[in-house]
Amino acid sequence: MPYDKIGPREINVLSVKERKSKSELKAITIDPDTPPAPNKEIKELVTPIAEKILSAKANNASIMMAYGAHLVKNGASHIVVRLMEKGWITHVSTQGAGSIHDWELAYFGRTEEDVRANVKTGTFGTWEETGKYISLAVQAGAIQNMGYGQSLGKLIQEDTLDLPTIEELEADIRKAIDNNDELLPAKAELYNTLKTFNMSGGKESVLHPNKAFSIFGNAYRLNVPVTVHPGIGYDIIYNNPFANGAALGRGAHLDYGSFVHSVKNLSNGVFLSVGSAIMAPQVFEKAVSFANNMLLREGKIVQNHEIIINDLQASVWDWSQGEPPKSSPDYYLRFLKSFYRMGGRVTYASLDNRLLLHHLYHTLLEMS
Repeated sequence: MPYDKIGPREINVLSVKERKSKSELKAITIDPDTPPAPNKEIKELVTPIAEKILSAKANNASIMMAYGAHLVKNGASHIVVRLMEKGWITHVSTQGAGSIHDWELAYFGRTEEDVRANVKTGTFGTWEETGKYISLAVQAGAIQNMGYGQSLGKLIQEDTLDLPTIEELEADIRKAIDNNDELLPAKAELYNTLKTFNMSGGKESVLHPNKAFSIFGNAYRLNVPVTVHPGIGYDIIYNNPFANGAALGRGAHLDYGSFVHSVKNLSNGVFLSVGSAIMAPQVFEKAVSFANNMLLREGKIVQNHEIIINDLQASVWDWSQGEPPKSSPDYYLRFLKSFYRMGGRVTYASLDNRLLLHHLYHTLLEMS
């Protein structure tokens, strides 16, 4: 017998616009055009990083950035957009929370809730629009073979949820069955969603007045791959009637393939991990192995790449000297150890991500 379980449709949701949010776009956003306060120590840190990025761009190598949700809540998104526009980042990736904060800020200019207070009232994460539109965007994108990140970026940039009608989906599903179409499961999931929620399909306007500050929307506009690497149950969108693990898992699976594709081109390139101590190293190490598995057929391997890690945890070990011994506390900084084992040259920047990115952007401008 299957285990007893509770389905997502049993939860009651509220409009996200009714939520008391802790972060407001106007208050947190850093203006990329305003130079940061001079800081000799930070300048010495970011100058070689900028040199590596410019070299990678000249070599047409990948310049990837994986980031945690705090980068968005810290107001650094607009700086990332500028870096993408200049070609100084060619791939961005984050976990589920990074996508949620990005969408909420683009949609209504606020994000982040009081977790302690809202868990007590059973309202933590129970926000109708956030879960509904992210889930529907991912399902709509899946039938076009688009992953989580690209699908959400499309929604933000185009202000339109573009769904086929029930009749169109029924016809597509019949054809997909006859032709053994690999998109059949995605079409079936979307068909089930439309039927379950009495939706007729078609185009729906979903305005994002703050899209200029969205990493996802601008990545879609610039055709920069943006990928999401979530965990089922990690994110607030699972506390929503529209939650669909199969659809979100499919979107994340497609995104992993895009991530591997960029890693395959990482030789002589740069990988930045900004405030992502779990997702970034875990996904990166598998992707490097996958990429090498393919490259070795041509006698190649991912090499000569730079790995820049930015977090707040203190580290006293000089990672250029190799992996620390078990007697060193730094041995237990798992994310550093994981990245060090991926080859390349490792630089650790223990610094607020706002300072790192702001100084890096202006240093790149000066050097270009």
